[in-house]
Amino acid sequence: MTRKNLILIATLGSAAVLLGAYGFQHIGGLLPCKMCLWQRWPHAAAILIGVILLLGGPRLLAWLGALAAGITSFIGFYHAGVEWRWWPGPDSCTGGGLDMGAMSGSDLLSMDAPTGLVLCDEIVWSLMGLSMAGWNGVISFGLVIVWIMAARRA
Repeated sequence: MTRKNLILIATLGSAAVLLGAYGFQHIGGLLPCKMCLWQRWPHAAAILIGVILLLGGPRLLAWLGALAAGITSFIGFYHAGVEWRWWPGPDSCTGGGLDMGAMSGSDLLSMDAPTGLVLCDEIVWSLMGLSMAGWNGVISFGLVIVWIMAARRA
């Protein structure tokens, strides 16, 4: 397989993951949590890197594509661990961050509270035991391998 084909596969892979995430959000109605959104940015960077490379950019950029895919893979696996309660997640988006004991009765009954709050430690969708975050981790790790193959190919 040529270097250009590998770059195309990696770029389209990140595009597919990103489009899938937006599909789940806008078509499926599954709102993303804060960590879900964090996982999207490296995919966007990998797509941009891939497009630059396909247009003749320097070969060194393929290593940045691998880094971007690696970052989103790491975030995906970390997020999945938060969902499975293997380790704590950020207080700002997990159940532990909601100190309901410190809230007044009027705060709890307030109609001004944000709607559609999605906690990072709740699994809203899974397939074969893996959440969306877990699947992002697995798929993105595969993309890291493709990017490395592209970077090493002459």
